[in-house]
Amino acid sequence: MSTSVDQSFSKAYETEVKAAYQRMGSKLRKQVRSKSNVKGSSTTFQTIGKGTPTTKVRHGQITPMNVSHTPVECSLTDYYAGDWVDKLDETKTNHDERRVLVEAGAAALGRKTDELIIDALDGTANEVPHGSAAFTLSKIMTAMTVLGDNDVFEDRRMTAIVPWTEWTALLQIEQFASSDYAGENYPVLKGSESRMFLGTVWMPHTGLEKLVSGNVSKSYWFNRDAVGHASGADITSDVTWHGDRAAWFVNNMMSQGASLIDGNGVVEIQVDRTA
Repeated sequence: MSTSVDQSFSKAYETEVKAAYQRMGSKLRKQVRSKSNVKGSSTTFQTIGKGTPTTKVRHGQITPMNVSHTPVECSLTDYYAGDWVDKLDETKTNHDERRVLVEAGAAALGRKTDELIIDALDGTANEVPHGSAAFTLSKIMTAMTVLGDNDVFEDRRMTAIVPWTEWTALLQIEQFASSDYAGENYPVLKGSESRMFLGTVWMPHTGLEKLVSGNVSKSYWFNRDAVGHASGADITSDVTWHGDRAAWFVNNMMSQGASLIDGNGVVEIQVDRTA
């Protein structure tokens, strides 16, 4: 066997890990502002302030708006998801173990991508306190008012993510439950449980369970441009033979980061699960 045969494995499995990542990996990457092929250990997202129009007299000078520009730095971190495949173990299984590890690695990196984005969302100062109340239509309207007052509510550019416990509670609200599934009208969410409601894609997300404090959970409603995701290296795969172990090492890796660009574009909705 050629000593360079592992390079062909790497190319084949790299294609598979990217497909797996897109299929069952991150739910949120396409729901936020994303920048790819970043060079260096960090990148910058710019926030632009609001301009104010003025009047002028005939032949007079126009007063500049002096729109503010605030840079938000986003640092990148390297992540790896790999495991061993013993050569002789492959003869004892009726499945492609290397493919299994490719898909497992893609899923793990996808969860990490969403974790980075959720951590960024958690930086907002906008909150709808739980007030010893469950997820009600009134609470949804309160959160919508916060976003509207901040001039960030844009139809079809909004996403809301909730823990599964709150998702089942939302389905008890008649106005929410009777809305149409996103399905074919929102291709990025094909195959996932989601709904369009109030010009927003609503979806359950298991990554929010870790944010539950006591009996209080957190959900997030946000504008696409409120959070920035950066990728210095999208998922790549490397399959290397180690003779001393008589095994292959299947590794998947990426370099990514996420930052809160504008906290006004995110509202945290708290829910008391005992209510």
